[in-house]
Amino acid sequence: MASTPHGQMPLIDHLRELRKRVLSSAIAIVVAGCGGWFFYNSILVTLAKPVCDLRAAQASGAASCGALYISGVLGPLDLQIKVALMTAVIVSAPFWLYQLWAFIAPALHRKEKRNSILFVAAATPFFVMGATLGYLILPIAIDALFGFTPNAVSNLVRIDDYLDFVLRIILFVGLAFELPIFLLTFNLIGFLRGRTILKPWRAWVFSIFFAVAALSPTGDPLSMALLSAPLILFYFMAGGIALLVDRKRDKKIESIETGSTKIAAPGPITE
Repeated sequence: MASTPHGQMPLIDHLRELRKRVLSSAIAIVVAGCGGWFFYNSILVTLAKPVCDLRAAQASGAASCGALYISGVLGPLDLQIKVALMTAVIVSAPFWLYQLWAFIAPALHRKEKRNSILFVAAATPFFVMGATLGYLILPIAIDALFGFTPNAVSNLVRIDDYLDFVLRIILFVGLAFELPIFLLTFNLIGFLRGRTILKPWRAWVFSIFFAVAALSPTGDPLSMALLSAPLILFYFMAGGIALLVDRKRDKKIESIETGSTKIAAPGPITE
């Protein structure tokens, strides 16, 4: 991608680069979706486990499994497409997150691009940790939400709606775990200082709780606490590491300026 020495490029080049990144991400999602289509039953069994033992129900030939049901002529086909697409979005997340960062990276200087490797290297494990946590809190969230069902009332859940619920939790928590990576990367490229990150810590803590309450599909306090606690911890860890990076960077700049001053100082005048 052509750019000027200062990291600038015309608008048309930005649009071409955006098209390239979006196309690459779409191809990755399609490829991952083929895998989701092939392993459809295994994935569905895993996702349905917090509600019912689907594998045991299939082995026994049961007509239903827990509170889940499917309806309509096109229901089974729609379900398989949704499972494949959901799997594709989650599995290919490291790739399209990289494409997102690669779209931003050309505007950075060469040293900043080297530092931004941290984002690519750390984004994947943090997303996996978040997605895993989202899956692990599913049984707690479902039990809490099912607990509001009145007595003598059956709570039947369309499996399509259930999968939407699962997707929102896993994706939300996985992307939320990218917060410290973004903060540290912006600090390494000189865009944010550690003091700037930590100074409004009350607003950050409130924003995390508010985002979890507003965007998370669950409304029970226990699930909200389990989601908010690691995000708040990662926020303070990112701010602390950013302070150490700033201190090291400031000392380096100070030593360079001191050395330049000594070199520029005039020598003694001799006749």
